[in-house]
Amino acid sequence: MPMVCNACGWELAFNSPEYFAYHEKQSLLKKLYSEANSLTTDYLQRLINFMEVEILKTGGSEGFQEFVGASSVMLEVFSKIRKVAPTDLPVLILGESGTGKELTALAIHERSLRKDKPFITINCAAIPEGLLEAELFGYERGAFTGAYASKKGKFECAGGGTIFLDEIGDMPLSLQSKLLRFLQDRVIERIGAIGGKKVDVRLIAATNRDLGSAIAEGRFRNDLYYRLNAFTISLPPVRERGEDKVILARHFLNRFCREMGLTKTFTGEAIEAVRAYPWPGNVREMINKIRRAIVMAEANSISQQDLDLAAQQTMDVSKDTGLRDAIEKIEVQKIKETLNTCGNNISRAARLLGVSRQSLYNYKKKYGI
Repeated sequence: MPMVCNACGWELAFNSPEYFAYHEKQSLLKKLYSEANSLTTDYLQRLINFMEVEILKTGGSEGFQEFVGASSVMLEVFSKIRKVAPTDLPVLILGESGTGKELTALAIHERSLRKDKPFITINCAAIPEGLLEAELFGYERGAFTGAYASKKGKFECAGGGTIFLDEIGDMPLSLQSKLLRFLQDRVIERIGAIGGKKVDVRLIAATNRDLGSAIAEGRFRNDLYYRLNAFTISLPPVRERGEDKVILARHFLNRFCREMGLTKTFTGEAIEAVRAYPWPGNVREMINKIRRAIVMAEANSISQQDLDLAAQQTMDVSKDTGLRDAIEKIEVQKIKETLNTCGNNISRAARLLGVSRQSLYNYKKKYGI
């Protein structure tokens, strides 16, 4: 055990090659403490926010500026992105709505050899079945009524780059077979075309559905699943990211305040509410609540009420309730309140909840609302 100075408490390891670095660090820490001791609580909170997000880069692993998190589950996600990005493997991203599936796909593309080529996104749940094939694979002039000119599909537009198929669990069975053929021979066929065309494109797919159940129910092809599942990245919901919830909230608060030219901080109560709330809408819901809170807060401090995280939303569950039951109870309560507020307008309610319209329909079906 090294000797310690009785006056200052510093180690007296003079022969250690690291001594001078240690001495310099301790001197700077002492100065920092002296300066911080004279600051108000508000300025100290700003300093902590700045250190966490801007200096320590707690808001994301290096090279992942748009990702926020330092928990083990998120570090594992960063590691998987680094490993799969340089390859041409198809990737399947799994996670609840609002967890950052498109951001993950973009991170893979930007770290791949295709980064200078197009990154094309298409949501399979947002386009009617009759139009989705034309959007993906294109069509020839005269292929159907209204096809007055030939049109490239998304696969052709993404040539040399990456195509991201979001909500692939909602893709119709008829199109799943055509996608499977593309994965096998890398050839696409426009509607109405006589032959196919070779296309060099990397496929990344994502879904918030349980594909295992979809396969069992005959709604998703087993062979397509195994083609897509060459490499899987599972994104954890915000409620399972521990202290990352607070880091996320501070990251978005600082980012939006900079955009608006404001300076605001969270109160202690607001931080505790962020920790306790299960965030059923995940990151998307957090972004919406923080944007709203910045507008609603009359002072420089953002309260629990500004965030619209009432005490009953975060803690109104019995002590004997399991975690899953507690989360479901809060989700049902929040969805019902929002639907009532919006007069059952699904689009508006989905925006307020920070989820997609399809996800809200899924929640309603799940809970019988």
